[in-house]
Amino acid sequence: MIILTAILILILNIPFGIWRKHEKRFSFKWFLAIHIPVAISILIRFILNIEFKWQFITFFVIMFFTGQYIGKIIYDYKFKKGIS
Repeated sequence: MIILTAILILILNIPFGIWRKHEKRFSFKWFLAIHIPVAISILIRFILNIEFKWQFITFFVIMFFTGQYIGKIIYDYKFKKGIS
């Protein structure tokens, strides 16, 4: 169940990473692109009844940032290649 939750968090953050890269740094929308998936990730953990353990939280945070980074890479690739 932990791996499934981590994969969901990773996939959830990819579109938010694309959105974040599109926005001006430290703007309100940039802030939302980072913090909305945090709330959704906590909700996913709550719904799946994942207990609070530091090992799990660390793993989920790594998946969170990895998803955001993958979204950034996708945005950069689309922007540089001119793909719509």
